[in-house]
Amino acid sequence: MISFTFEAKPILVNITVEFYEITAFMIKYIIAFSGLLLLLWGCGSSNNFVDLQPDERLKAAISLYEDEDYQEAATEFEAIMLQYPGNSVVDDAQYYSGMCRYQRGEYILAAYEFSKLIKNMPASEFVSDAQFMLAECYYELSPNYTLDQKYTKKAIDEYQAFVDFFPLNEKVSEAENKINELNDKLAHKEYSIAVIYEKMNYYTAALKYFDGVVEVYHDTPYAPMAMYRKIKLLMDREREDEALTEMKKFIRLYPNDEEIGEIQKLKDSLEGKLKGSYSSN
Repeated sequence: MISFTFEAKPILVNITVEFYEITAFMIKYIIAFSGLLLLLWGCGSSNNFVDLQPDERLKAAISLYEDEDYQEAATEFEAIMLQYPGNSVVDDAQYYSGMCRYQRGEYILAAYEFSKLIKNMPASEFVSDAQFMLAECYYELSPNYTLDQKYTKKAIDEYQAFVDFFPLNEKVSEAENKINELNDKLAHKEYSIAVIYEKMNYYTAALKYFDGVVEVYHDTPYAPMAMYRKIKLLMDREREDEALTEMKKFIRLYPNDEEIGEIQKLKDSLEGKLKGSYSSN
């Protein structure tokens, strides 16, 4: 039987939520919210749980979460973390605090909570789930390909960290699929930039971006598309030797592409033309 041992060391993820990335409003919100909890500890529904033991209070808070009362549940989880800082229930509360934020669509705050668990509680049983959910937060923040892709890249990094540190986790396949999906989005953006440059007659820039798509995103559908556009552009610019080299590469790398017939004909025609040119010289 294959076993996997997790060593209790902090996970060195490349991308976590730094304080400077949370807006000033959000920081003030977190501080104010924590202070409000202390003031209202004995008030409202929390008053029903204040005399419970830590385990019982955690169970009650989880019940609120399961009933989809995420705001009230978040209040309880925050209260548990403040009241029982050294208790074994704290990592449960930290994780569910992040889940409450996530369920409410507060992805920046949720990422902050999951990141805190990963950095401050590396031996917790929730670390793998927190790492996956950290990536999920950035996935939800990833915008349309036409916009800035900062969160797309963060999501890829965090999914990859999850795969690297927890290779036997049942969610690895899902993480890998989302990495592929997000890479497609990045490739789409780079490809669209290349096309824009081509239309603006900035041919050097267009060729550079087409090359980038092929080299960096070679396993996406945009790689053969980029190489095809590059071949056509080189032919239009009468750079035939370079075009022929790209045609041979295209045939070798993408033998099943829908454009393979056209590229093969172009190659045969160009080889005949160049051969005749060379012999006449």
